[in-house]
Amino acid sequence: MSSNTKAFEDKMKSAVEHLERELKTVRAGRANPGVLDKVTVDYYGSPTPIQQVASVAVSEARTLTITPWDRTLLRAISKAILASDVGINPIDDGQTIRLNFPAPTEERRKQLAKEVSKMGEEAKVAVRNVRRDAMDKAKAMKKAGELTEDTQKTMEEDVQKLTDKYVKNIDAAVEEKQKEIMSV
Repeated sequence: MSSNTKAFEDKMKSAVEHLERELKTVRAGRANPGVLDKVTVDYYGSPTPIQQVASVAVSEARTLTITPWDRTLLRAISKAILASDVGINPIDDGQTIRLNFPAPTEERRKQLAKEVSKMGEEAKVAVRNVRRDAMDKAKAMKKAGELTEDTQKTMEEDVQKLTDKYVKNIDAAVEEKQKEIMSV
């Protein structure tokens, strides 16, 4: 890969990484600490991710246990979870908070699988937009005399190979998440 394509590869890579972070927040019926990634709690006046004020552990296949380092945060963490889109009522026993993940219905699993597909399509669009920008840049550089025709073709081929690679990564991530959702 040429140095001309490095910046575009980084953008494609970040699109895939963004998708992977988004997929972690999809609740598939199993306890997964990733569903709390977007939940913040008010900690001394600033919104702080739950993972920075408590230990979050999977105690059983469908149970997540949140143990705050400062017990005065129990109520604030419960409120933050209720206000978020996690969709699970926290159980507060005075020392820890438990989140029991119910098994999703067949209909809900199909709906989640569709949402995951949509996320994958959005990531593919982002990768393809990067490809389009790279192709436009190659044409502009050729027109400006910075590239020869052969170098332009090589750059375009490299960008297409990168696009294919990252689209394949996206498909694999989506397929893995759909398997996880449907196997519950």
